Amino acid sequence: MTKPDLDTIQIEAATYRRLVQHLVQERPDVGNEDLMAVAGFCRNCLADWYREAAETRGITMTCDEAREAVYGMPFKQWQARRQRDEPPGQSAAVSRRERD
Repeated sequence: MTKPDLDTIQIEAATYRRLVQHLVQERPDVGNEDLMAVAGFCRNCLADWYREAAETRGITMTCDEAREAVYGMPFKQWQARRQRDEPPGQSAAVSRRERD
């Protein structure tokens, strides 16, 4: 694999920022459970990947710090402002799909 040039890095970064904007700001109605069920990843996965990428560069980051980087605010604050209530049985349905 060749090393990406600066244009590629900037395009990838802009794409990431647009994905986060879409998932975090424009579609809070889609729950993390829904994302996991359909796409196999969620906003918290993005935060985990963000933290892992930081750590590969020698930057120590907590889970909360990574979530704040993705959510644009502390996670608990985002939950209170944006997260919708999960329909009854949703978690159980997702857990069953993940086990199968």
